[in-house]
Formats: sequence, structure tokens, C-alpha cells
Amino acid sequence: MYKTILVPVDLGHEQCGEKAAGIARAIGGREARVILLYVLADVPSYVAAELPKGLLQKNAVKAEEGLRKIANPINAEAVVRTGHPSTEILAEAERLGADLIVISSHRPGLQDYFLGSTAARVARHALCAVLVDR
Repeated sequence: MYKTILVPVDLGHEQCGEKAAGIARAIGGREARVILLYVLADVPSYVAAELPKGLLQKNAVKAEEGLRKIANPINAEAVVRTGHPSTEILAEAERLGADLIVISSHRPGLQDYFLGSTAARVARHALCAVLVDR
């Protein structure tokens, strides 16, 4: 049913990412294209200038390695982007023509009621189906 499934992963909560990736593969079966996405936070240029040389590139490589660790057992692709998480997730879903986004969510804290969590923003604004795993 679903041909292209996007799975945003927070590498700080790797178990949630593994679970979401497994759900995506189970829903899509062997024929579906499953893409794992990690979004590195965009660092303002005035902060980046003060960071050790090559640190941002090293973080991107480390993130890609973390994604591949999750992706290999389920035969998924790994993509790393830089920017605001919800914005990049929605943009990547459109670029891929995703049929489904499988995203993990945590229990909302007080800050989520004022700002909204990434999963909530994605669910509200996505142009495709969204499955939120808690």
C-alpha cells in the first residue's frame, strides 16, 4: 500500500528510532522504500565561527553512521539534513513523494504545550499520512 515511507530519527533516542523503523518496514513490506532521516540543528554562523574546524562535518558523519546502524537490518536508506527538524522532515517528505511518515513521540512536557513538539508539527502540516508512535 505505501511505497515510500519516511522515518525521522532522533539519534538521542535510538531505541525509538529502531522501533519506528521496524514499524515502517512492517507496514511497507519488502517492496516499500524506507528512508531514515536525521536532522542536524542549524548552527548560526556566529556560533559556527567559534567551533573547532571540521566539527560540524564530523557530527554529520557520526549521524550518518548512527542512521546506517539502524537502517542496515531493515534494508533502509539513510539521509542527514541540516535545519529545523519539523521543516526539514516536511520538506524531505515532499522531495521524496512520501506516502507515509512514521515518527516517534515522547510524552509532552510543559514546553510542548506552548511550542508544540516536532511530531505534532509534522502531523499537522504533512501532506501525506502520518503515524505517530508513542
